[in-house]
Amino acid sequence: MRRRKTDRPEKAGRGEYPEGFMRFLLRFASLVALVVAVIAGTIDSIQSVAASAVVMTPMGDAWNDVSPSSLASLRSAIAYYVHPRFYDMAMQWLLFQPAFAVFLVISLLLWMVAYKRQPAAGRFSA
Repeated sequence: MRRRKTDRPEKAGRGEYPEGFMRFLLRFASLVALVVAVIAGTIDSIQSVAASAVVMTPMGDAWNDVSPSSLASLRSAIAYYVHPRFYDMAMQWLLFQPAFAVFLVISLLLWMVAYKRQPAAGRFSA
């Protein structure tokens, strides 16, 4: 039996994504940020035990260890496109915060954006 044209499921057009795809990407990015936060926290705790003192790696140091060229590129892009003082005020404050805390906040924000609320009336309301 041949399928009619109307029996086909609707496909997303060019440039359109199926419903829920963006929510999936945001949740996946949240998971990645959470994994990075746990790794950064584990590294800090290992260093704290080894030093017998609390050690918290600032975000700027962690970023500089991983990719110093991208940190310099971000600084020049913010200075050119936004404002040179924005980097000094906001980004410097952010880069002095502990890396695990920054990634935990990023993970929470991404999860909150991707969260789908339940209907207010409930499933069985009339």
